[in-house]
Amino acid sequence: MNPYVTPSSQIYDVIGIGLGPFNLGMAALLDSVPDVTSLFFEKEKEFNWHPNMLIEGTTLQVPFLADLVSMADVKSKYSFLHYLQEHNRLYHFYFYEKFHIPRKEYNHYCRWVSEQLESCQFGKNVRDVIPFKKEGEQVYQLNVMDEDTQTMTSFFSRNVVVGIGTVPAVPEPFKQHLGSSLFHTSDYLANKADIGSNQSVVVIGSGQSAAEVFLDVARHQQEYGGSLEWYTRSKGFFPMEYSKLGLEYFSPDYTEFFYKLPQTKKDELIKEQDLLYKGISAETISDIYDHLYERSIGNEQVSIHLQAMTEMTDLETNHDKWKLKGVHRVKNEAVMTEADIVILGTGYQPAVPTFLNTMKNWIEWDGYGRYHVKKGYGLDTALKGSGEIFIQNGELHTHGVGAPDLGLGAHRNAVIINQLAKREVYKVEHKNVFQSFEAHQPVKQPQFSIN
Repeated sequence: MNPYVTPSSQIYDVIGIGLGPFNLGMAALLDSVPDVTSLFFEKEKEFNWHPNMLIEGTTLQVPFLADLVSMADVKSKYSFLHYLQEHNRLYHFYFYEKFHIPRKEYNHYCRWVSEQLESCQFGKNVRDVIPFKKEGEQVYQLNVMDEDTQTMTSFFSRNVVVGIGTVPAVPEPFKQHLGSSLFHTSDYLANKADIGSNQSVVVIGSGQSAAEVFLDVARHQQEYGGSLEWYTRSKGFFPMEYSKLGLEYFSPDYTEFFYKLPQTKKDELIKEQDLLYKGISAETISDIYDHLYERSIGNEQVSIHLQAMTEMTDLETNHDKWKLKGVHRVKNEAVMTEADIVILGTGYQPAVPTFLNTMKNWIEWDGYGRYHVKKGYGLDTALKGSGEIFIQNGELHTHGVGAPDLGLGAHRNAVIINQLAKREVYKVEHKNVFQSFEAHQPVKQPQFSIN
């Protein structure tokens, strides 16, 4: 053991790394399970969910029941409805009559939960996870840096839950230029003040985040002037699948079906299911169209340009402006434009955290450098006699499109908690949808004849 690390004596049943909604939900559900000891570490000083995308007027894309706990335990004191009651907002919400709550309120709700849980510790940066034998038991040693005191302490746990989420996906040509005039949507509000009067702005991408930023910039420029362009390599600015039967793909039933498929078939399906989780909400598309319509009344010329089927592949600086180069993917024609500000709505991607570097040789990987994830969300490892390293929102390739969905977070936590407790703490239902994803052979009915 590193002599500069102060060891903790207790062995916890589980330690969570990262406190986004999924691990925060697990901490909340474990709060009423006294026989499972737990700790959760987050390097940030407080809970904040995508703080630079808390744009005024934006909402969750899932119903409020997809809170931290309700889909596993509606009686939990950490439910969104209990939050409303505690803040004297039940009647306000009742008259609000919407399933999709403001993103700002969801963030405030999560902060309220995090402040009540003693197991959640902020300002704690996990540096290493190392297999370790303590008191004759095979456990994991976590070396944790306190961000305030800069002191390191080692903690020990039988199991680990990795819940750091995904990281912004930035195309290679843009990475070296990131800054205040070229940034990912995840940094939007931090840089919005730098969008001055009469500046030209380019938004790249076709998902929900790109659409929300495009609309917010358009409203900003209506007051302060400027031009706005929106490019996507997708075939169009299409809505996310939100029909009721389509939503059944975000269910434990579909996860079960998907998990049993060969990996080659899983990879094919994921590519075909973009609009299940990457499109734009119909409401946002409607708001954008209404904004464009109202600004064009009287044939007013609006300096806004939307162009699909176009991939921006390179850029260079040109007298304090960005010169972007791309190609129309259908006509194979070159496209060029200039902008003062470039905003990348290019999505997010999974990343292997650095604290697992010492574990890399024990973890099983596939040919694409992805985790092998077992049905119960534990990683396949070569460690014998050790507990699980569970993964949250890093199993899209093994469990399907529901991996990043808030509505399935409580279900996944219930599955993990039942394994930790070695008993059924939370009931896991196995028939939740009307449709069948498996091949179905109808039972033949006997034939009757009438004389």
